[in-house]
Amino acid sequence: MTEKKKLYIKTYGCQMNVYDSGKMQDVMLPLGYEETPEYTDADMVVLNTCHIREKASEKLYSELGRIRKVKDKLKDKGRHMIIAVAGCVGQAEGEEILSRAPYVDIVVGPQSYHRLPSLVQNIRKEKGDKVDIEFPTVSKFDFLPEESAKVGISAFLTIQEGCDKFCTFCVVPYTRGAEYSRPVSEITREAMMLVERGAKEIQLLGQNVNAYHGVDHEGNAWNLGQLITHLSKVKGLERIRYTTSHPRDMHADLYRAHAEVEALQPYLHLPVQAGSNRTLKAMNRKHTREEYFMIIERLRKLRPDIAFSSDFIVGYPGETDQDFEDTMDLVRQVGFAQCYSFKYSARPGTPASLKEDQLPEDVKDARLQALQALLFQQQKDFNASIVGKTIPVLFDREGRHEGQLIGKSPYMQSVYVSADAVHQGTILNVRVDKATQNSLTGIVADTAKAA
Repeated sequence: MTEKKKLYIKTYGCQMNVYDSGKMQDVMLPLGYEETPEYTDADMVVLNTCHIREKASEKLYSELGRIRKVKDKLKDKGRHMIIAVAGCVGQAEGEEILSRAPYVDIVVGPQSYHRLPSLVQNIRKEKGDKVDIEFPTVSKFDFLPEESAKVGISAFLTIQEGCDKFCTFCVVPYTRGAEYSRPVSEITREAMMLVERGAKEIQLLGQNVNAYHGVDHEGNAWNLGQLITHLSKVKGLERIRYTTSHPRDMHADLYRAHAEVEALQPYLHLPVQAGSNRTLKAMNRKHTREEYFMIIERLRKLRPDIAFSSDFIVGYPGETDQDFEDTMDLVRQVGFAQCYSFKYSARPGTPASLKEDQLPEDVKDARLQALQALLFQQQKDFNASIVGKTIPVLFDREGRHEGQLIGKSPYMQSVYVSADAVHQGTILNVRVDKATQNSLTGIVADTAKAA
């Protein structure tokens, strides 16, 4: 019988890292590792890192310093804690991590975490590689177990990885590699497994998810619109979402899916990054503000109840006052339900980091505050617009208070109601009577399944 060991994984960043962390749990199960919520008594700690956020490396080394203290204490008790750094910072820094933090045992990139078991065995035998940041010629998905340790009511499913866009501010092409799309049959099989194990909603993930071009069993390439239409026929799958999309990869079948596929939710995260054509060109985004407006208009005609979220970067090198005002103007014209916004920060190795016209921090701070004030007001206004309406809500967890359930609206808002726990995992109609900045409160209109 395999000795049970405790595995702690801390996940930073995007939903794809959340998905990857779940798969890391899966590959470590055969070695006897079971998830633990605390690292203080763990036999193995994995930090699944993200290189997108500001000061990612500094935060990693700070966290490693805290974990090292625990590792030293356990060593005094005769136990060896294995520390692994996974994800995009691991991919970007590789051997540098072992140089700066020699107590780290393993560094593995996002394309190689399926090799964690063999790397752990190497550590136990004190031989072999400690770093694996290669881009393998064979997909990691070929080596991952299908069964997942945990499946929630809402589940993630990675269908595409990597990026060929090379935006000048972004490290993803260097840390995740070129675009790769999983075959249709693999995705369908995993989707059916997730639904069989309790998932009612699946969110399709990819760095450029709408650039999906996987092949079917006959070798024909499918796009995302075709895939969504196909998956909507999986019995028991009631909601489909996808993220993160790129304006350059919208296509006719995807527009058609938004109009015709009932399970596809009326909410789209479509990062624009900036509202100035000059800045967009400098970013190498390969789309204009006018093209973005056309996409929004077309989707609203096809699906009048659709809502949008986006990503924004302010203070990109060379951004003028007029460039920033163009971004504010785009926000006012589109009207967003929710957005993510950040100050530009240089990522080593990216073209933008080498530009000489970097903006002062106080200018970036002021612009971010102005943008966020507008975005937060739009989010508040959008939530308020739902008050008085009856919407279908997928209840996925219990609240902190007795008799309280929390669900997800079609627009990704958390919805709080008083309801029996028996309704967890179901979609019910809720009449919304209150809205805050981040959530809705309502009353279950009926206990019959919502349409």
